[in-house]
Order: sequence, then C-alpha cells, then structure tokens
Amino acid sequence: MLEKTTRVNLLYDFYGSLLTKKQQHFIELYFDHNLSLGEIADEYNISRQAVYDLIKRAVTILEKFEEKLQLYKKYRIQNKKFEKIISYLETSTNIEKVKIKNYIIELLEL
Repeated sequence: MLEKTTRVNLLYDFYGSLLTKKQQHFIELYFDHNLSLGEIADEYNISRQAVYDLIKRAVTILEKFEEKLQLYKKYRIQNKKFEKIISYLETSTNIEKVKIKNYIIELLEL
C-alpha cells in the first residue's frame, strides 16, 4: 500500500495540475492528509462509493498521463543514475571524477 501511495503522490506531483480542482482536492485529502473514504464522504455529504469512484477515476487519469508522457519513469531512471554517481564519488580517483562529470551531463540532457 505504501508503494502505491508513493507512486500516486509522485504521479500527482507530475500531472496533478491536469486534473479538475475537485479531483485534485479529493486526491490530496485521501493521499496527503490520510483521510479515509468515510471521513471525506461525511465532510462533503456524499456516499463513500462516490468518493471512491472519484479518487479511482483521478488515479486512472494520472496513470494514463504517465503511460503517454512517462515522466515518472524518467524520474526513477534519473534517481538510479544519481545513486550510481554518489557511489562512484565515494570511491573514485580524479580520472573517474571526469567520467562522473560526463555522466552528470548525460543526465541533465534527458
């Protein structure tokens, strides 16, 4: 569940502004503020099922944006490369540092 929440939060960071204001608000309440479906439903006088459907639809939209634009995938690839760079820097010589610099330049061009 934590992995899904993390993924949705990152997708929301990338694509959240493309959702409606209502979808944004409900995603924030559920994923950022950790309110339950029931708590959100009570606050807005709607059914728990309506909250679930709205959040599910919003997450589906975020996933479709990711499928087309792949910003989250690129973000993960960059993070892995930066982790490699950090490990190289911890044990590298001056010659290797030049290679690392070139690796960073490659990352910035993605």
